[in-house]
Amino acid sequence: MTVRFGVVGAGGIAHSYGQVFAGVVDAAIVGVADTDLSAARRMAGNLDVIATGSVDELVRALDLDAVIVCTPPNSHPEISIAAMNAGVAVLCEKPLAIESDAAQTMVAAAARAGVLFTMATKFRFVDDVVRAHDLMTTGALGDIIQLENSFASRVDMTKRWNSDRAVSGGGVLIDNGTHSVDIARYFLGPIHEVLVVEGPRTQEIAVEDSVQLLLRAASGATATIDLSWSYDNTTDTYLTVYGAAGTVQVGWRGSEHRPNREHEWRSIGSGYNKITCMRNQVLNFCAALRGDEPLAVSTADAIASVQVIEAAYRSLGSGDWVVVDPVQAVDQPAASGEDVA
Repeated sequence: MTVRFGVVGAGGIAHSYGQVFAGVVDAAIVGVADTDLSAARRMAGNLDVIATGSVDELVRALDLDAVIVCTPPNSHPEISIAAMNAGVAVLCEKPLAIESDAAQTMVAAAARAGVLFTMATKFRFVDDVVRAHDLMTTGALGDIIQLENSFASRVDMTKRWNSDRAVSGGGVLIDNGTHSVDIARYFLGPIHEVLVVEGPRTQEIAVEDSVQLLLRAASGATATIDLSWSYDNTTDTYLTVYGAAGTVQVGWRGSEHRPNREHEWRSIGSGYNKITCMRNQVLNFCAALRGDEPLAVSTADAIASVQVIEAAYRSLGSGDWVVVDPVQAVDQPAASGEDVA
């Protein structure tokens, strides 16, 4: 049966989901909600679905299985919990919340309602990233020593909500950094402590636009992460994982692996495609709704990303290493194995 989705928010990422669902067979967007009703109507018109002005109106008007929350971060808890209380599963765009207390409240609400809930974090679903992770889990890289990640490109943030702390929770650290933290945890496991150094601010905004994160995992492995809205990373590679037995590089246009005993690199993929990885995430969410497979990103993963970023901001303020609080997540409801109506 077709899984019926509503989309809350009609901005750029929401329109990307319109493209995502064009390639999904057993799921469909059936409604769009936005407080700017004209924006909701424009997106809904492109998809030939209904438009409403709020998530409450959306769940009342339609028999939904799930909603995708595509609004700014400060609104994620209220919108997600409203959908959960109506018995609707939620796929919430990153960051899950601005504060870990709010993230815990969202997870607890999902558990009480008995609905599926997770954070949308697309890089977990990039084919090349998954292949790199498979190399690690099969032992081809050996013990992991170091991870390097860079999400840096020049973007004018002076008129975007992402640089309004009250709406977004901060600057590039929470915006791009949420992806980075989730990637680091995917490869290194739980993050024990974090140190953040801010670079010069070149844009006229009240939040950080360039930072470097140093992470130390509970395993002892480390990560170096460069984030910026104000300079371009000139290399194709955005992720490198160094192991005792080999190295893997993941890039925008291609990825490769080299065992330490060899001189030549082996191709492991053709690069990054935004719509493809977002579609992979939606497919995993639908499969979890049907009880066919577990969520690739657990609620513990989602809460941990918020807690690491929270610790990172404490480090940014203190200029010192900060220990990350341990995750205390509420379990997801057990899958029924039944088809979704």
